Formats: sequence, C-alpha cells, structure tokens
Amino acid sequence: MRILLVSTTRAESAYLHKALRESAHSLQLTNDVRDAVYLASQDTFDAILIMAANHAQREELQGSLPVFSSLANSPSTILMLGQAAPEERVRMLRAGADACFVQPYSLIEMQERLTALRRNNQCRARTYARESPIWLDPLTHEIVEQGQRLAVTTREYLVIECLLRSANRPVARDHLIRYAWAEADEVAPSTVNVVISRLRRKFQLQGFTTRIETISHYGYRLRPNPA
Repeated sequence: MRILLVSTTRAESAYLHKALRESAHSLQLTNDVRDAVYLASQDTFDAILIMAANHAQREELQGSLPVFSSLANSPSTILMLGQAAPEERVRMLRAGADACFVQPYSLIEMQERLTALRRNNQCRARTYARESPIWLDPLTHEIVEQGQRLAVTTREYLVIECLLRSANRPVARDHLIRYAWAEADEVAPSTVNVVISRLRRKFQLQGFTTRIETISHYGYRLRPNPA
C-alpha cells in the first residue's frame, strides 16, 4: 500500500516509518495537515495515516477529513488521536475517518487495520492496469500472471506497483525513486536500473509474457504480450 503519513512528532513518525516500511508499504511523510490535503489531491495514496495528539491538531484535522473523503481515489483515513475522548472520536468518524486509535497505540492493531483495508481494496489492486495480464496480490506481496505466482522483494513489489498504477504509460526514474524508496534523495538512478534488471530476470525465469520496457532517457513502462 502507498501511505501518506502526517505527523509533527519526529520520534513517533520515525518509528512508524520504519515499522510500515518493513511491512512492504510505500510512505510519503509530511508534518502538516494542509500539506497533506495538497499532496493527496495531487498524487495517489491507498491510505492516509494522521497523528493528531492534541486538541488543536484535532480541530484542524476535522475540517480536512471531508476533503480526503471526496478525493477521486478515496484513500482510507486512519487517525491516531492521543487521549481523545469517545465523543471526539465519534465526531472524527462522522467527518469521514475510517478508523481512530487512542493512546496507548497498538502497532499490531494498526497493522491489522491496514491489512483489512488492503484486503478490501484487493479488487482495486487488480485493476491498476486493465490491459496488463499481471496483477499484484496485496496479501502475499506476489506478482501474478495467468495463475503463475512470483515472489519478489519489497522494493521490487513497489516498483511493479508504481508501473501498474501508470496504466501502461511511461514512468520516469525519478518518480519510481520517490514511490519505492523512502530515502529518495540518496538513491541514484543506477539503483533503479539494478532493480529493473533483477525483475526482468525473474519475469523471464518464471515465463511471464509481460516485459519491462526501457524508454530512452526517461524511464520504464510495462509492456504486455509483446509481439
């Protein structure tokens, strides 16, 4: 899943970032709800995870929840609300949140909520590229083509997910880096080339008909059933 994480607390955001990346999620970080509204309107996210520990943050957040719900891709919204009272949590749910957690936070419970959202969105995951014979199984993190399943690394999974989301349009290397690597500023284009080469070998060994095509001086795209 691609997640937008909104947090003003550096320690908690670093902890969540590490835990979610280890569970094969792709994350983008921001520390401001208004920035999150803009980012979510300009890009595609499966879920928005927002930490609003104090009352002022929750007041600001409540007005933004209907905006998140109205976005074209309808990302799920999960809130971490500190010591919010039940009445406040109810207001958030009525405003458009999909789930609310209060302290002490349970990382396991939050992960299970994300897994449930992923399960509910599994059909959507299959339709990233309707013309492509491959699809992603978000529960097992495998690539599937005509019943053949291919196990891949977290990074490889995220790269293919990004290519599938493009609906067969070329994807620039810079965009792939931002999507699949949290430390995007430290990733060289040659690193993407290595991951793509590894995926091509795996596709070939598995007998997949789908190919990853290089677009000169730009990036890559999936090429289904080449002649």
